[in-house]
Amino acid sequence: MIGFLKDNIGTIVTGLVVLGVVILIVVNMRKDKKKNKSSCGCNCAGCAMAGACHSNKKDN
Repeated sequence: MIGFLKDNIGTIVTGLVVLGVVILIVVNMRKDKKKNKSSCGCNCAGCAMAGACHSNKKDN
C-alpha cells in the first residue's frame, strides 16, 4: 500500500485538486440557481436565446 502511494502521489494530488475545483463549481452553480442567476454569466437582454432559455419558468 505504501509503495502504491509513493508511486502515484502526483496523480492522487492532481485528482484531489481537480475534485476540489469541481466541487467548488457545483456549489457556486447551486447558489446561483437559488438566487435565480443565469449560469451563462451575461444578461438576457442581449441574448438571442433569451425567449427559449426562460420559457419554462412559471409565474406564481
